Amino acid sequence: MKEIELKMQGEIKRLTNKTFKFDERIREGWFSAVYFLKTKEIVQEFFPDNIVTMQFFQKQNAVLCGTDEVIALIKTFAANPDELEISSLKDGDKISPFETVMTITGRYQDFGFLEGVIDGILSRRTSVATNVYNVVKAAALTGVQKPVIFMGDRDDHFTQQAGDGYAAYIGGATAQATHAMNEWWGKEGIGTMPHALIQLFNGDIVAACEAYIQKYPEDDLIALVDYNNDAITDALKAARAFGDTLRGVRVDTSRTMIDKYFVRNQHLLGTFDPRGVNAELIYALRKALDDEGFNHVQIVVSGGFTEERITRFEQGNVPVDMYGVGSSLLKISVSFTGDNVLLNGNHQAKEGRRYRPNPRLEKVE
Repeated sequence: MKEIELKMQGEIKRLTNKTFKFDERIREGWFSAVYFLKTKEIVQEFFPDNIVTMQFFQKQNAVLCGTDEVIALIKTFAANPDELEISSLKDGDKISPFETVMTITGRYQDFGFLEGVIDGILSRRTSVATNVYNVVKAAALTGVQKPVIFMGDRDDHFTQQAGDGYAAYIGGATAQATHAMNEWWGKEGIGTMPHALIQLFNGDIVAACEAYIQKYPEDDLIALVDYNNDAITDALKAARAFGDTLRGVRVDTSRTMIDKYFVRNQHLLGTFDPRGVNAELIYALRKALDDEGFNHVQIVVSGGFTEERITRFEQGNVPVDMYGVGSSLLKISVSFTGDNVLLNGNHQAKEGRRYRPNPRLEKVE
């Protein structure tokens, strides 16, 4: 957890607008709610010199992300950006309910139309970072931090990968599935084999692994062993064939399937849910590998894992070495709100809202 803690202390540099590939239509208000655009026009005519302070907050304990992106957005698309005063927390900071994470002070018509876009950036990035952080924390319940791989490429539109991958990095994910997910922080995607590779070798896990290491001899070999719905049998086949070369096995059994191990051992059934990647299957897999001397082979699990499910596995000391997690990390669990709270330096805000100074905010130069 040390790396995450360093991020929480703000010991990383801000990203700049060189990183983000903004859509130029933002400048024209294409992504802004129409009432913001109308307000901009009205203010320009009736109150062109008024100065407002807009502050942003949310209502949970969370891990903040998206501030660098928002600051770059303002610097790129606001009118007269050098005349705006921005104060902000940093990506990776832990935040509390209703804590002010950013304030922007200046003429409303210069930046107000970006309010909804800013809310959306902060909401999505903070949601992903917080979801990942909670999963990473769950994967360390035994006192040993088990790696979490962010595998969300198939669960959302591809255009979200770079930002989601960065947010997952801020939250503590060890690795990402695609190159795009790593784009903003300078790494590359990782991964070994999908089910499609095994299918192309007629379901032969050994043949698929042999081709893989011939093509990518520098990679760690991790065999996907649930293709034939017989994870233990295929894991042993791979281990016997490749010995020390086999770094690990990944189990990705569908939640609608029961592994053939339980069909052969029906006396084990009746006290647990045997579908998908379950604890009993992983206990049995670990024992089968160890009994044949393959103690070095690690076990990676994926397929529908959530914070709650990982917590149950860790509390049960299920012998998992690494978790692959996807869709549960992309749920929007944090929603930000922007409010105008000061008008020309004096309190003026929607009833129930007020200016909340935060000594943790840093002025953005």
